[in-house]
Amino acid sequence: MSEEVLTQVEDGILIVTINRPDAKNAMTKAAAEGVAAAMDRLDSEDDLRVGILTGAGGTFCSGMDLKGFLRGESPVVEGRGFGGVVQAPPAKPLIAAVDGYALAGGLELMIACDLVVANSGAKFGIPEVKRGLVAAAGGVMMLPDQIPERIAMELALTGDFIDAARAYELGLINRVTDGSALEGAKELAASIVANGPLAVKVSKQIIRESRAWPMDERYTRQTQLIAPVFVSEDAREGAAAFAEKRKPDWKGK
Repeated sequence: MSEEVLTQVEDGILIVTINRPDAKNAMTKAAAEGVAAAMDRLDSEDDLRVGILTGAGGTFCSGMDLKGFLRGESPVVEGRGFGGVVQAPPAKPLIAAVDGYALAGGLELMIACDLVVANSGAKFGIPEVKRGLVAAAGGVMMLPDQIPERIAMELALTGDFIDAARAYELGLINRVTDGSALEGAKELAASIVANGPLAVKVSKQIIRESRAWPMDERYTRQTQLIAPVFVSEDAREGAAAFAEKRKPDWKGK
């Protein structure tokens, strides 16, 4: 994996750090490939339950590396999209831990994640129009799914930033912390790791996909996804642990 992306495992959590602090973690091709490799690892290793995506040096990600752009480099991974994640997020939960700036492609990385924990000093925006560009890595398409359309329109057309308090008010982020966003993200991840991994994965899948299902097919499609969960070893273990007043020992099957 590229040195531009670092990984660390803690208690079932895969921490993925964009490691270009001198460039405000601007996304390069190498960094995108590193993130994509980490996402593949998250989904392939059973012991990993949750991923956290963060940035080194007090910034999440300032967007595409413009020097690379001028050289003709594209920080896109085939099948995964910008940053190695925006078009194909992992099946397992992914939390963005945002310190400093999440701008342009950085915001698009963030909104591709399932949950967001941000430091109170964080700033968010898609300022591409200020450079004669468009937030093409999902910003102008995905942001209106996550906040009111008129607010998304304002951010896209002005390129202006919002702070963490406003982002929380809009429902764009889950939690605001005065300390390290990573530490807050670890706390949130731990509460997910404590739950049944099959149930967590399918719950994410249904939330992500069900809005595109025809209304008259929703319960049928949901049943197809949850049926294996309800007859799994984990389902029996969860019920037994509750009855026996102990923590469940999840097997992921």
